[in-house]
Amino acid sequence: MTGSDDQNARGTRTIRVFLLDDHEVVRRGVAALLSAEDDIEIVGEAGTAEHALARIPAARPDVAVLDVRLPDGDGVEVCREIRSQMPELACLMLTSFDDEDALFEAVMAGAAGYVLKQIHGSDLVGAVRTVASGQSLLDPRSTARMLQRIRARQEKQDPLKDLTDQERHILELIGEGLTNRQIGERLFLAEKTVKNYISSIFTKLGMSRRTQAAALAAQLKADTDKNHRHHR
Repeated sequence: MTGSDDQNARGTRTIRVFLLDDHEVVRRGVAALLSAEDDIEIVGEAGTAEHALARIPAARPDVAVLDVRLPDGDGVEVCREIRSQMPELACLMLTSFDDEDALFEAVMAGAAGYVLKQIHGSDLVGAVRTVASGQSLLDPRSTARMLQRIRARQEKQDPLKDLTDQERHILELIGEGLTNRQIGERLFLAEKTVKNYISSIFTKLGMSRRTQAAALAAQLKADTDKNHRHHR
């Protein structure tokens, strides 16, 4: 672009954009969409993380639109690495699906925004302008909700998170079909103490019957065995 200090025809500062996407068709489409705007200029493109890391510093963009999934890495790593060299660079993460883990990682890497490829063209243009002006597209409420969902999902993966080691052990023995007396003998505990433990287990797991606890213990054991076989 000619003219001093990247001024466009309307006299406002031109936003310099770098594109990273391994799909050439997507990259061309985004480039054509953004280039059609008076205040946006595409200053470089790449299809791999390696090329992006080599080209972005020389291109001096204001905004880097980075695909999250790449053949040789991911856009989040590119964002983290390039922002350590160019902290003023605004990274806008682009992905084809709503991936909460990637969003979490993008926030941690200092990304200024995160949009899905299904976004309307005008919304993408708006997103580029927003992050170029120093604002974030990751508003605190949506980020907080996303973190809450990730935590909830992790908790769902470990339904026994509130149980003590002793309670977990007793639950396993219930799953093996042992009576309170047998559990007490196995663990050198009084039968009344075992009853108290089981009452606590039921409360924490929201259960009322021994058969429910036994079914859960059996399911968890089956899942564990399956994971062990899978990782062998």
